[in-house]
Amino acid sequence: MLEETDRFENEMNETSTDDDLARRKEKRTVRVAKIEDVAEGIKTFEFVASDETPLAPFTAGAHVEVHLKDGTIRSYSLCNDPAERHRYVIAVLKEENGRGGSKLMHEAISEGDSLVVSNPRNHFPLAGREARAHLLLAGGIGVTPMMAMIAELEAKGARWSMHYATRSPERTAFLKQLAPYVEAGKVTIHHDGGMPQNGLDIRALLSNYEIGTHLYFCGPQGFMNACGECTEAWPPHAVHREYFASAGIEYDQSENVPFEVKIKSTGQTLPVPSDRSISEVLKDAGCVVDTDCEDGYCGTCITRYLSGNPEHRDTVLSDKERKSYVMVCCARAKGGVLELDL
Repeated sequence: MLEETDRFENEMNETSTDDDLARRKEKRTVRVAKIEDVAEGIKTFEFVASDETPLAPFTAGAHVEVHLKDGTIRSYSLCNDPAERHRYVIAVLKEENGRGGSKLMHEAISEGDSLVVSNPRNHFPLAGREARAHLLLAGGIGVTPMMAMIAELEAKGARWSMHYATRSPERTAFLKQLAPYVEAGKVTIHHDGGMPQNGLDIRALLSNYEIGTHLYFCGPQGFMNACGECTEAWPPHAVHREYFASAGIEYDQSENVPFEVKIKSTGQTLPVPSDRSISEVLKDAGCVVDTDCEDGYCGTCITRYLSGNPEHRDTVLSDKERKSYVMVCCARAKGGVLELDL
């Protein structure tokens, strides 16, 4: 994780105050201005304001939550230049065996449609002044936040390089945009034909740590595991990652203890049994909290807590944020009462 001073200095819309949390949860209606095929199975969607109001600013690594017409909420990284205030651009891989959100995006969304999106939030920011260089590793659709990072790093004149692992040229998004950086030696693209051992040698790449370099990686679970297993030489503060799926950490559900949650606004106390999540209990009680991943990696359900002893199971919150916030889709408590600022 980032050192806390730089983390919060750089995340201009990620400070941990009640007002900022409320603002990050705000939603607005946007218009789908353009949809483009950028690789096999991958489309980009450009959102613009439905009125004259500028879109909320964002920093590289940020994502928005897209509220689809059937009530589904999905989080997608912004891949356009953060200096742009007139549009948000996301890239969506159609996953045949996914949870259905990507199919809806590909099959049910057309240019001219109106959608509701959240303000951007960022759990994957670039490091601050302490970073002398930046090493980006992208696996497949994990390249999306890296595109915004490249734009921001170029604007700052920072030293950076990226390795991009894909199956084939046909399944490689943003080839045209990346071509100048490939030619300049800043980006290296690796095609493995579906056999990771024939692609990027992650262990060799990460075997040596250069002081001041910060590492960022994003991609499917196998890619994330491979990167995470090869960072022994890297200090923890210099390693940054973002998951597009659960981190694969398994908890022994038999060790879950029942507890209670208290809703501040009503004083209502609700029992949370060992086999149910906080978000499920809240929804049954009519206290609806937006959720997406249900596994603690997207940040949609971030909720402030006021007292209690939470057991965090997310891959998003920093140590400092965990003193004030929980992800109610996956967090539990170590008995007693967990009071939520709802």
